[in-house]
Amino acid sequence: MLDYEKTKAWRSGAVRHTYTVRDTMLYALGLGAGSDPLDAAQLRYVYEKDLVALPTMAAVLASPGAWMRERSELGIDFLKLVHGEQGVTLHAPLPVAATVVGESRVTRIIDKGEGKGAVLTVEKTLTDDATGQLVAVCEQVLFLRGDGGFSQGQGGDAAAPALPAVPEGAPESMLELPTRPEAALVYRLSGDTNALHVDPQVAAKAGFPRPILHGLATWGMAGRGVVQQACGGEPHRLRALQARLTAPVFPGETLVLESWRIGTDEVAFRVRAKERDLVVLNNGRARMDV
Repeated sequence: MLDYEKTKAWRSGAVRHTYTVRDTMLYALGLGAGSDPLDAAQLRYVYEKDLVALPTMAAVLASPGAWMRERSELGIDFLKLVHGEQGVTLHAPLPVAATVVGESRVTRIIDKGEGKGAVLTVEKTLTDDATGQLVAVCEQVLFLRGDGGFSQGQGGDAAAPALPAVPEGAPESMLELPTRPEAALVYRLSGDTNALHVDPQVAAKAGFPRPILHGLATWGMAGRGVVQQACGGEPHRLRALQARLTAPVFPGETLVLESWRIGTDEVAFRVRAKERDLVVLNNGRARMDV
């Protein structure tokens, strides 16, 4: 059973991560950038000439790793963990190469009840090791399907405010983002080597007909689309991005980013898998500099 006190007190300590322009380009390739070799806007992410970093890469830098699996005394059923939501707030443009320091901590654990699971939120601050400047704050929400009832009816922490729904009616703009058949094989090289995304036998045991794309890759592709549509192709203008992961994506599918303007500096969005007409990312909000 999940140990609330031990889990809430968990801290990663300082995780130093040195990444290069090659890592920056590899991350972008994992999100489908460069699929059109004549598109100068895409080449900025995958070619060292005038290279820029996609801001969503902050989510994969200086990761604390599979700490829930390694810390058995926490009592978390790692095999029943599902990535539920992801967010990032940018405080400075992400360098194309740097050494960054990540410090992660658990900020909230909600008990939904016996047989109903628990919800755990992890916050990661990312700073530039050379300057000490805060670069980004990332928030990951995990659904622990096997850990409901740990508080014996006390409920754990209070629930966080729900992500706002997208507006009713047809989206104001749509953008197709094709995924490559080998997308998961490329994206995993940015750090998430879970066999679910590469091994057909592991995928079958998890109930999938074939390996699925990483949820953070779907989220990152949405971020790339938001930068293209709402930030004029300038990644430094993106200030925050958050969304709920609602269904898996199979590599090779076409993602459709559907978005609505909210005022002058905010966009609501969702992502649909075109071939299955299925919403795979929902309750998305992005904020940008005008």
